[in-house]
Amino acid sequence: MGLPEKGVMIVTFFSICFILALFYVLELSSSSQNIYGIGNKKLVLSKENNTVSVRKLLESADEGDAMNRMGGTCSNDNIVIFQGPTTPLPNGIPTYTVQVLNVCVAGCSISNIHVRCGWFSSARLINPRLFRRIFFDDCLVNNGDALGPGESLSFQYANSFRYPLSVSSVSCF
Repeated sequence: MGLPEKGVMIVTFFSICFILALFYVLELSSSSQNIYGIGNKKLVLSKENNTVSVRKLLESADEGDAMNRMGGTCSNDNIVIFQGPTTPLPNGIPTYTVQVLNVCVAGCSISNIHVRCGWFSSARLINPRLFRRIFFDDCLVNNGDALGPGESLSFQYANSFRYPLSVSSVSCF
């Protein structure tokens, strides 16, 4: 067997290994839902600002002590902000969808969520009970009301650029 035939066999062998590994990963990811008891819900974003449940989080046997997903106490890290581009307005202004998610497992409703938001403004009206700028670099989420464990809130804004949003402070109870 010459050198070209060995090269073809090696490439074929690694291609088969790659395909088998890919099928294994796909099978593992589809069955992990049953193994670990994690259920996912499909996220549906509408043109309205509303509160949605994004996913079912792992349930904890111990409901006390405001434990979070990593076993520590409630903190700013329990609120995660995702944002991404969506369809622009008819006049061409880019729009962005923002999700604010409480990733705590159980026993930690989080209120008074304040976000660093610069001079946040939007060409699209946002329900001020969901998100509003109070001062420079200080926006309030959900009118200061609590987001329970696993709950999320979403809204859309329109601006010529994406605002960097990050959690600055929260109140845990």
